[in-house]
Amino acid sequence: MAQVNIRIDDRLKDEGEKLFRELGLSFSSAVSVFVSQAVRERAIPFLISEKRAVKDITLASEKALAKDWLLPNEDAAWKDL
Repeated sequence: MAQVNIRIDDRLKDEGEKLFRELGLSFSSAVSVFVSQAVRERAIPFLISEKRAVKDITLASEKALAKDWLLPNEDAAWKDL
């Protein structure tokens, strides 16, 4: 049996362990299921889309810009004019 070491965000690992435990799996078993499915299908068993990543980055950028430009209330907006 091979041993694989991975790095993963602590919170993501904890949430994953909780979910997998609810599904009756260990974290290790869940990873094995993922790899088995990928090998069987010769593909990642879910959609990986650059469009989604770009959309998320764009949304995060827009939120950051909006945060810099939005004023707390209408009165403050009128003062700036």
